[in-house]
Amino acid sequence: MKEKLNQSPDPQVGALLRAARVSPALPPRFQQNVWRRIEDTESPAPPASWLDAFAALILRPRFAVMAAAVLLLAGISAGTLEGRQAARRDAQMNYLAAVVPHALR
Repeated sequence: MKEKLNQSPDPQVGALLRAARVSPALPPRFQQNVWRRIEDTESPAPPASWLDAFAALILRPRFAVMAAAVLLLAGISAGTLEGRQAARRDAQMNYLAAVVPHALR
């Protein structure tokens, strides 16, 4: 539809319309400002505190998986140690109950 509006039957009118198009002038330092904005958006803002920096690091997928694996291994290790200590206490109590049954009551 635009093509039909831009095409006029008179070639002189068409030439006059093409010549009448105004292209606005760019503001001063336009390209420099565009590149500065691009660089500003590409560079990440510095974190406000060490906690924000740590959270930003942990929330990356690669580090999040690694952190989850480390926490899982730490939990398994702590549970294993606690289980061994509990088993050792139970074994000692069972031994004492077998040797001196009336001492534990």
